[in-house]
Amino acid sequence: MKFKPCTGACTDDGQYCEGCGRSHQEIDLLRQLVEEMVAFYKQMDYEKLDDYANADAGSIKYRMGVGRLPGQSG
Repeated sequence: MKFKPCTGACTDDGQYCEGCGRSHQEIDLLRQLVEEMVAFYKQMDYEKLDDYANADAGSIKYRMGVGRLPGQSG
């Protein structure tokens, strides 16, 4: 399945969003994961949001086999 990000034309009616075409269940699950990561950031009282968000994105890519962890060369 191809991921389509939100377009800003989101809808709440029906089973699928008219803007991005994803199911409302998928959108809700992803929103929940993001909210948990934001809550963790706040709980830990981290100072640099960009560093936290970029490191998490890099970790996701690394675990999917398409990226490097910060500090890795090559």
